[in-house]
Amino acid sequence: MQRTLVLLKPDAVQRRLVGEIIRRFEQKGLRLAGLKMVQASRDLAEQHYAVHRGKPFYESLLTFLTSGPTIAMVWEGREAVSVTRLLMGLTDGARSAPGTIRGDFGLSVQNNLIHGSDSPESADAEIALWFRPDELVNYTCADAAWIG
Repeated sequence: MQRTLVLLKPDAVQRRLVGEIIRRFEQKGLRLAGLKMVQASRDLAEQHYAVHRGKPFYESLLTFLTSGPTIAMVWEGREAVSVTRLLMGLTDGARSAPGTIRGDFGLSVQNNLIHGSDSPESADAEIALWFRPDELVNYTCADAAWIG
């Protein structure tokens, strides 16, 4: 079972899209293992976006992520990283296909509603950054045999 981190960024929270976005992951068959609302500190944002340090848009990313509450989630399932990224759509909402989260709700490149880990390795690191091990819950869904 693969895990991935998903963040619903401040624009998703402010636009009251949290329930709709969670519904899409649940309907796909992913299992929610962790969920919390966080007001990201500058330090947390810097750690999360460390890969972008030095790029022209780095400071605006930090300002955006710390501008309001973020919903941090851990989802589990078969190929959770790639499935999540397909549901999210392209980074640029204006170029994202209808039916994806960004394609249905976004136009911006930076204020793009959602973050999802881009590999199993980054998922492990990002989950450890946003969640303590005791904040993740293991359980079996009643429909697990049907979903895969």
